[in-house]
Amino acid sequence: MATVIDDGLVTGTPRQRADMRPREPRRGRRTSQRSLGYRRLAAFVLSFYFAMTPSACSSGRANWTAGDLELTIDDNGMIVRMVDRHTGVDHRSNQVSSPLLAVQTDGVLHRPNYFNWNEETGIATLDYPVGVSAQLAVDTKQTHLVLELAAIDPAEAVELVVWGPYATTISDTIGETVGVVRDSVFGIGIQALNIKTLGGYPWRDNDFPPQVDLFESGDYSDLSSEGRRYVLYRVEAAKPEDFGSTLQAYCRDRSQDRVIENWNHDQYVAPSYDDGGVVGSKIALFGTSNEHILKTLAAIEVEEGLPHPTIDGEWGKTAPSAAAAYIILDFSEHDVDEAIAWTQRAGLRYLYHPEPFRSWGHFELREDRFPSGRAGLRRSVERAEAEGIFVGIHTLSNFITTNDPYVTPVPDPRLAKVGTSTLAHDIDQRQTEIGIVSPDFFAQDRNNNLRTVVVGNELIQYRSVSEQEPWRLLDCQRGAFGTAASSHSATSEVALLADHAYNVFLTDAALSKEVATNLAGLFNETGVRQISFDGVEGNQSTGMGNYGEILFTTTFYNNLSGDIRQHLIVDASRTTHFFWHIYSRMNWGEPWYAGFRESQTEYRMKNQPYFRRNLMPGMLGWFRMTSQTTIEDVEWMLARSGAFDAGYAFVTSYEALEQNGFTERILEAIGLWERARMADVFSSHQKRRMEAVDTEFDLTANADGFELTQIHPQIVRHERGVRQPGEPTSTSFSFQNPGAEQVLHWIMSAEDGVVSRIEISIDNRAPVLLPVRLGEGWSLRYEGGNSALVLNAEHQQVGAVPVVESAFRIAAGRHDVVLDAILDPADQAKARLELRPRGETESAH
Repeated sequence: MATVIDDGLVTGTPRQRADMRPREPRRGRRTSQRSLGYRRLAAFVLSFYFAMTPSACSSGRANWTAGDLELTIDDNGMIVRMVDRHTGVDHRSNQVSSPLLAVQTDGVLHRPNYFNWNEETGIATLDYPVGVSAQLAVDTKQTHLVLELAAIDPAEAVELVVWGPYATTISDTIGETVGVVRDSVFGIGIQALNIKTLGGYPWRDNDFPPQVDLFESGDYSDLSSEGRRYVLYRVEAAKPEDFGSTLQAYCRDRSQDRVIENWNHDQYVAPSYDDGGVVGSKIALFGTSNEHILKTLAAIEVEEGLPHPTIDGEWGKTAPSAAAAYIILDFSEHDVDEAIAWTQRAGLRYLYHPEPFRSWGHFELREDRFPSGRAGLRRSVERAEAEGIFVGIHTLSNFITTNDPYVTPVPDPRLAKVGTSTLAHDIDQRQTEIGIVSPDFFAQDRNNNLRTVVVGNELIQYRSVSEQEPWRLLDCQRGAFGTAASSHSATSEVALLADHAYNVFLTDAALSKEVATNLAGLFNETGVRQISFDGVEGNQSTGMGNYGEILFTTTFYNNLSGDIRQHLIVDASRTTHFFWHIYSRMNWGEPWYAGFRESQTEYRMKNQPYFRRNLMPGMLGWFRMTSQTTIEDVEWMLARSGAFDAGYAFVTSYEALEQNGFTERILEAIGLWERARMADVFSSHQKRRMEAVDTEFDLTANADGFELTQIHPQIVRHERGVRQPGEPTSTSFSFQNPGAEQVLHWIMSAEDGVVSRIEISIDNRAPVLLPVRLGEGWSLRYEGGNSALVLNAEHQQVGAVPVVESAFRIAAGRHDVVLDAILDPADQAKARLELRPRGETESAH
């Protein structure tokens, strides 16, 4: 955790700011002498060059332009002005200092105390009070300013560098992931220009930003607080502050092993990684009017060689299809034509396979779905594209299944390791108690699911670690996961493998890159064009936090063919600052826990403002259609899709589609709402009303466009309960019709038992007797006309009941209802009556 010697520099938690003691030296390998020699030589050459440069070109102050933003740096290396060149407004906050670049040595961050700018060479020099000197290459482009750390000396003393934090007065909209802050007119942004430069601040040694929702709590001071509501996005390149906001990025020297808290382990070895260290860390700064921010980000991507995927020939962040809905269906190479037909009937363009792989790592396809292997998947993709449908697949990023060749029969040495010890004595292939020198890594129970160690080419599972010396792994299963049990000599390395609760292993940095390359190869070979990087957080197993995630996704993207990149949709359950350039959208919200309206609804809705402030397309997550899903639930979801201009994943199965009596209506509604949303027909007023999760709407098409009608559902349950002698057995209630005179639509459902002989009376009219018997889950539905339909639990029509339409014609305003029915069992069954009066019909075009 970084600390500082200057209270003016924005840092981590109050406790951390108060603790100024240097950390213990990092454990592990030292940087090689050869590497140090190259760094020192580079620093010497640059220093010699600066010494020979005429002093007339140098200044202790600089004014740089970053698009429409003018920055002024004083002779101490602080940004003292951040001025909108068109309005003259200075957006820099003067409540805290804004160092151009801070450096960390011995666990303490230092801001510069000297700055010199050589305009002729484009090099800025920063000196620090601990004897460190840095040279920045400065390049002014039309839309942005580029700053690159060209040299630092002595390099071996610097643990990390921080760009900023740059303090602004802007507080209206904080794009914490994209790294852009905006007021009503102007925006200022920071962009990391390579993957080792992380958007954010070194709040944690594991380079994984805190997962707290500052925007909900309003507490911006402490990013380590426990008990905050869990979120899948993190504070990174931009952070709200009481005075406005900060922008920040950093780069860590990874030339040494470090022992850190990581992946729910108190002790985890973050292995060294050779990426050149902090030299080469690079950012862009820019400022522009709000309407030009996305254009500026696109220009930075192209100018600086960042990922720039397209969809339908348009940049992924502005292409309408980036927020397209899609169907998830477990098809095979033999029935793909049926899957294509269902997709077309839903009016969608994207067909997604939820589980195509037999193993993760080498991504071997399931033989029951693709017996012809990748050739079968390729033919499926070609048949879909011939019908205008694009195919996607689902995977778990760097999760390695135990049946993959990376695990069995010989484990790959690049499987991620929590930490290592050595064997305390020789062991043969039969021993079930194995002595180890140290228990430190092995006795950690959190996130230790498979309890597997590797010794040589053998995987060994253990139950626990002895509670005292001599330290032993107890109840060992030898030759686990198809590896060969064998003898091992004393002092052989024994390592605990990192794993996940899905009973999979994980990867180190080198293997992460190879797995990502494998996945890209599958795309190039088969023509698949959509992926969800589920479980991308598994790349924290590299010990590099966000860097590990970015390393995986960037390697995947860099290995894709140009053809795939031209029409590519990438989503994920989370994102990071640099990943923003690669992925099309974030799409998380799981459907497994409840119905359409209940499964993680709060989280789905809460994501939408996050997407907006981070300039991302809207997505609602996954929704699952079963054989019992109602058309009303689907239309509830579709109204939210229209409100937020957000796509979704429609998860279903052949069985559900064939069995659900509402399938045709559901697919028709999906296609209708998707056409309307893609045509942007809804007004801002209509969208605001549809955002409320307790509202429902019906959409129809006409010759001029679309018509939107709000439904005002009101629900009552009739149940017997305990009655006093002589008390009526019926249930009485009132409801409002906010619309004009109409025939009332309603749905009667049987819950927890059987409902029969239903009577309904409105406004003291003669009761309408409905002689029907509804089994549990069955319903009686009336939508006007002379009959109500009897539907079973899968909404298949099994009968009809005559109805006199005039009995349900109602005027605007308040109405009284009396409901009675026979319930069986009487103390358990309930008759659920949902009244669905309609409001005024509005045009949407």
